[in-house]
Amino acid sequence: MSKRRLKLRKKKNNKSAISLGLALLGICAIVICTVFLKEEKVEEKKAEEQPQEEMSAPEKKVQVIDLESHSRPVAVMINNNSAVWSYQSGLNDAYIVYEMLVEGGITREMALYKDSKVGKIQSIRSSRHYYLDYALENDAVYVHWGWSPQAQSDISSLKIDNINGLTYEGIYFFRDSTVKAGYEHRGYITMENIEKAIDRLKYRKTTEVSPLLAYSPDELDLSGYDNVEDARYVEISFSNSYAVKFFYDEDNRVYKRSQNKIDMYDFTSKERITSKNIIIYQIGYSNIPGDDKGRLNANNVGSGDGYYISEGKAVPITWEKTSRSSKTKYRYKDGSELVVNDGNTYIGILPKNQKIEISAESQTT
Repeated sequence: MSKRRLKLRKKKNNKSAISLGLALLGICAIVICTVFLKEEKVEEKKAEEQPQEEMSAPEKKVQVIDLESHSRPVAVMINNNSAVWSYQSGLNDAYIVYEMLVEGGITREMALYKDSKVGKIQSIRSSRHYYLDYALENDAVYVHWGWSPQAQSDISSLKIDNINGLTYEGIYFFRDSTVKAGYEHRGYITMENIEKAIDRLKYRKTTEVSPLLAYSPDELDLSGYDNVEDARYVEISFSNSYAVKFFYDEDNRVYKRSQNKIDMYDFTSKERITSKNIIIYQIGYSNIPGDDKGRLNANNVGSGDGYYISEGKAVPITWEKTSRSSKTKYRYKDGSELVVNDGNTYIGILPKNQKIEISAESQTT
């Protein structure tokens, strides 16, 4: 065989081998693709057969305060003399407002703020010693303009972190010249100035004390509780000359506040003063022996009955305070912890000899 014919045969053999190799590769590719596609279809079928997990809605959070915040609250003494009823500012921004009796049949309020940027808070007045118990139970920095002798002594002995307008008038506290009332009724402060004072005085800014109340992010249904009452109108008397009245606003699901026959509005925002929740109970008040101003003691360490009112319903509750600094424990009658609706809360602590009226009938306001 000639060399030329041998070379041609080798070339043919090489081409055949190459063609065969390519054919085998093609077959392998087809097999692999077929297997892959089958597996993909099997996986798709399995996915289709499995129940689809529903997208969970984001967790609903309480809005009135940040429950995860460790910012320390601020408690501010608010004047409630009838001369300033048209000039109160900042109450709607407080997450809790306490109201208690003072001398002369009138009251003062203490407004609690947390992580708040409220502007003007007015009018600021002097301390009474039993209000300190409620600043203590909330671990709050206490803001006031003056003090009774008893409060002055207790602020010192109890080491209350306080900011006093007597010391800081013209620095953090100011007088509002637009208030058409006596000079002593014109005092105000802003949250910005409170924060500046806290920095200057080097007071602790954080707290490990949990909020006083437990809040529900969802609207509570109070209708199933024992002895529940319809509460479209609530009137509580602190003295023979002064009563607070609450009118349920069904559209906004809050209680509009009046005092005697005056509808209460915020002087700065012009908004109606309202509360989402109302807690009321009675304690004994007594005159301080030898006090020539008629100042009072409040017998607020102990226990008793009261009401929680919200969403047009009133439910009987109990309260218990074991010491001046301990938290007041509020419970339903079955002994479980009181849970309140998400919103601001009014706590009225009135004398035992005064009335509480809860009515299913709406009243005009």
